[in-house]
Amino acid sequence: MYGIPDFLLFALLGGLGIALIAAPLGVFMVWQRQSYFGATLAHSALLGVSFGLFLQMDLTLSVILVSLLIALGIHQMQQRTQLSSDTLLGILAHSSLALGLALLSLQNAVQIDIMGYLFGDILSVTGSDLILIAIVGLLTLLFYLKHWQDLLNITLNPELAQIEGIRVKSVQLNYVLLLALMIALSMKIVGVLLVTSLLIIPAATARRLAHSPEGMLGFSLLLGGLSVISGLAASMAWDIPTGPAIVLMATAIFLILLMKKAPN
Repeated sequence: MYGIPDFLLFALLGGLGIALIAAPLGVFMVWQRQSYFGATLAHSALLGVSFGLFLQMDLTLSVILVSLLIALGIHQMQQRTQLSSDTLLGILAHSSLALGLALLSLQNAVQIDIMGYLFGDILSVTGSDLILIAIVGLLTLLFYLKHWQDLLNITLNPELAQIEGIRVKSVQLNYVLLLALMIALSMKIVGVLLVTSLLIIPAATARRLAHSPEGMLGFSLLLGGLSVISGLAASMAWDIPTGPAIVLMATAIFLILLMKKAPN
């Protein structure tokens, strides 16, 4: 009896792990209309790759560090600048992507698969990647166990949540940092250009099925996992890139359920 090859098992575990982390982060991204925020962090991931190559350090580590710094910078600038959030995020998203591409172009001696970073290469997931995903998953679980109700209150009315004693800025900063970690680790799964889809599409789909915040979270977990499994199967069956296949499966599920009337 033949077992599942290690590379395929790692790919499946990595994809499911990222989907389970993305679900709770994605539901609040949808509720708080922060999809552009996720896209900005995703674009900064390529800048992390550029710096990693320039400094000759581990690329996963450099992407994580740059993503965390960008997330922290966005959070601080949103508190201090008079610019609207959309304007600020637009500036940072395109400037970080442009800087990353410029740095890559200056490194003529380095040969990398840029398509792998842009669209993902789930079959390159390693045991070390799985350990990092497990750590971020545990941190996300602990954060939501402690702050689930706080996040709901902040989503409904940040000012009232502040009056009730919730440390709004601290909770939002922790959320943003977890989001940055998730996006950094997702680069191998779906790539820089598609990672935001893994956050938004399952959560948006779950919204059409759920009658409560907890129900939306549960459906988002289920749909995210289903998208990864079906996308991996479609990739192997039709020989198409896995990252786009996962997003296409998530989109197909969304379109099917779009015909279902959303719960009142």
